[in-house]
Amino acid sequence: MFGEVETVGENQEDIGQAVKVYKALGEPTRLKIALLLAKESNLCFTAVGERLESVAGSTLSHHLKQLTDSGLIDSRKNGSFIHYNVNREIAEKFAPFLLA
Repeated sequence: MFGEVETVGENQEDIGQAVKVYKALGEPTRLKIALLLAKESNLCFTAVGERLESVAGSTLSHHLKQLTDSGLIDSRKNGSFIHYNVNREIAEKFAPFLLA
């Protein structure tokens, strides 16, 4: 187990990325969003909100921004819609349980 941690921490960039990802996933709603997007890719803001039900739009927007800033999810604009996906490379490296 400790060998895996050492390989992630070989450079400062990896350490910084890991901190961002783990901070983002440390909040229960963001973890739910990441798990949702790992199972259902290419969801727009409205679809994510509908599946979470109890999250206000402004709060959801904040959570999606945090996840995007961490690099764990990617966003793609399509007309007036923004679609979200898990960044599989980042998830495999720092949060493989999302992809299980």
